[in-house]
Amino acid sequence: MLRHHELELALRLAKELPVEALPRFLGDLEEIRATVQARLVAPAPQPPEDKLVSVKQAALRVGFSWSYLYHHPEEFPFLKKKKNGRWGASSLGINRYLEEMS
Repeated sequence: MLRHHELELALRLAKELPVEALPRFLGDLEEIRATVQARLVAPAPQPPEDKLVSVKQAALRVGFSWSYLYHHPEEFPFLKKKKNGRWGASSLGINRYLEEMS
């Protein structure tokens, strides 16, 4: 079994540390074990929810007029045409756009 270099070092310390240093060493190992255990049982982080917002709301966030967004949708990858033919904007797409522009 492959081990990390740090684990090899910990095993060597377990074999070579003076007996009086072993309680502290064991406490350190227990902290590591408990941290790993907590991560294993913790729920997986949920991805942020993408919401479709109006073009007017998107325009406020990106600093353009809603009219400009309507007339230049190819410049804004977060704009999506809905089934009813109207435009909406992905909230996560707006966040990505703003990050790229900053």
